[in-house]
Amino acid sequence: MPEPTFDHERLDVYRLSIGYVAFSRQIAKSLGGANRQARDQWLRAAQSIPLNIAEGNGKQSLKDKSRYFEIARGSALECASIHDVLCVCDAIDAQSKRHGKSELKRIVSMLTRLIQRTQTV
Repeated sequence: MPEPTFDHERLDVYRLSIGYVAFSRQIAKSLGGANRQARDQWLRAAQSIPLNIAEGNGKQSLKDKSRYFEIARGSALECASIHDVLCVCDAIDAQSKRHGKSELKRIVSMLTRLIQRTQTV
């Protein structure tokens, strides 16, 4: 029997954001001490991206969809800022920062297009 598939699981941006959660969790395992607060905020923001994409995609109202996609986009931008904070604190290396921000740039771009679509329909 095939595994059930929800509509949000078909969205490329959702799958990309799930990959980003895995990436952030892998790095976060090594963060502690003085970086604990930034790590915890980063994990919450990273998880907020796919959670809000899924919830927004399930809404019937285009206004509601747009609102949740905007929240997901805001969480992705927050993650980008946290990358900068962790890098300046020598908690993550430049390569991890580049990779993470590159993925976030794609996520933000995709969410921006989804938001524009929900506002022009």
